[in-house]
Amino acid sequence: MSQSRLSFALSASDTLPEQGQIALFAPSAAQDLNALPLDRLVAFQPFKPDHDALAARGVAMAQTPAGPYAAAVVFAPRAKAQARALLAQACECVEPGGPIYIDGAKSEGIDSLLKELRGLVVLDAPIAKAHGKIARFSADPAALADWAARDIAAAPGFVTRPGVFSADGVDEGSALLAACLPETLPARVADLGAGWGWLAAQALARQGVQEIALYEADAIALECARRNITDPRAQFYWEDVTRLPAGARYDAIVMNPPFHKSRDAEPGLGEAFIAAAARLLTPSGTLWMVANRHLPYADALAKSFREIQEITPPSGPSTRFRITRAQGVISTREQARAATPPRPSRTRR
Repeated sequence: MSQSRLSFALSASDTLPEQGQIALFAPSAAQDLNALPLDRLVAFQPFKPDHDALAARGVAMAQTPAGPYAAAVVFAPRAKAQARALLAQACECVEPGGPIYIDGAKSEGIDSLLKELRGLVVLDAPIAKAHGKIARFSADPAALADWAARDIAAAPGFVTRPGVFSADGVDEGSALLAACLPETLPARVADLGAGWGWLAAQALARQGVQEIALYEADAIALECARRNITDPRAQFYWEDVTRLPAGARYDAIVMNPPFHKSRDAEPGLGEAFIAAAARLLTPSGTLWMVANRHLPYADALAKSFREIQEITPPSGPSTRFRITRAQGVISTREQARAATPPRPSRTRR
């Protein structure tokens, strides 16, 4: 695990400065930080669940690096462009010559990333451990300037950033769902897992919409959405959708829920989005959802909604995606009552 790599590398090195703040880029919620001085850490984690978990452990969190920092540790994500951007950011905010550690798993592409780095900086010999590698180099603001994050024109009038879901263009599933939306939508709409805002923009273009709430766990994606949607009817919320409290607030919800936290599919994440949609809809509200056909969401939908209908896109049936329209929210009380086995009847004698 990356935790043991970091602990091992720091125990074998004397280059960590004794004073000054240490910046952490993209640490996960489960990251073992025991080898680092807690009171000197500042972490940058745009993913809300990990951000909240780290804050609960006492790690100081920040949205934008201020610097200068004495050192940095970059936990390389799977998206190569995002990993490059984080390394460039670390070089910009760490004092020149300060140590920067880059840590990642082999399955996430750390070998190819280190190969690229060797051509740009003087990289210490990597430490290989627990199916990954960790290496160190000295901060040089100019060395990785070409790796800095830049806007990506994902669609006309829309920008994204490296690492954001579907950063290179409109997701096919979202496009199919947008094509299935009716010409008129209710007044209050929400987009759960709104990403960089394309689907919400399509909903806003429908008649009848007076407000739309964009909920997104990735702060970088949400900032792109803010830039992409300047309509005053749009409201933006950096939230973990799976933890949103109950409350009948919206007449319609649109969503293309995520189903990955790592390389493996995790249907439980999409099921949690369905449950959240049921909590946030009015009793007669409607859910419009797109998901990959292989994902087993039928039971989760049946648990939360009375009426479930598969919609065929105007372009014809999709072999990859299923568009679902669900209506008639089943309250949590009704769900609990249905899940409770009946009491055995007593026979009088």
